[in-house]
Amino acid sequence: MSGHSKFANIKHKKEKNDAAKGKIFTMIGREIAVAVKEGGPDPSNNFKLAQVVAKAKANNMPNDTIERGIKKAAGEGGNVNYENITYEGYGPSGIAIIVKTLTDNKNRTAANVRSAFTKGQGSIGTPGCVSFMFDEKGQIIIDKEECDIDGDDLMMIALDGGAEDFSDEGDSFEIVTAPDDLPAVVKCLEDNKIPMVSSEVTMIPQNYVDANDDETVKLITRILDLLDEDDDVQDVYCNWSEA
Repeated sequence: MSGHSKFANIKHKKEKNDAAKGKIFTMIGREIAVAVKEGGPDPSNNFKLAQVVAKAKANNMPNDTIERGIKKAAGEGGNVNYENITYEGYGPSGIAIIVKTLTDNKNRTAANVRSAFTKGQGSIGTPGCVSFMFDEKGQIIIDKEECDIDGDDLMMIALDGGAEDFSDEGDSFEIVTAPDDLPAVVKCLEDNKIPMVSSEVTMIPQNYVDANDDETVKLITRILDLLDEDDDVQDVYCNWSEA
């Protein structure tokens, strides 16, 4: 969620997730259910499901657990209806926050998200109040240590595959695409046997808020930690720069 190394941020998130496998497995299980419902149980014909399966494996979810989740979602066991709900609001110092949730009880989720904002002296706003400050993009992160291809060559492969932008983030490369072009760029990288740390549609801030006084850091961290602990919360995006 910082404006700096995306890979370091992903590693930080994963370390937190490793301490709460139950939560991440629950989240991924819901994502599998929604992906199967929307596009069928075959990952080779359902890009969204393929992305969720890749995410599951990256978080060390056992293959049999993944397969059971897909079969359950495709059969009569997949009758729980999850709803995607997005909340937007402000944290301390005007930090913009977008919270994407996947829930089977929107009243519970709304109360929990509102409580997280309130405890960090933030407030939930109306739909669209901060999303205009973000661009929806496909984002691919590649760990330099796992990539044998020169940066310039990698950039040409990505751009030829349909990417919009390519950047060197220090310990990683970041590739940005239009949301609809992400599957084609991912396939291009896979065809060239280029390993990816992550590939997802995300919300990238147009500008960042540099607010690092002790009180603001304490309050925004409180909001983000509470949201991170909520099983209904899938993704949180904000324009706070941590350094």
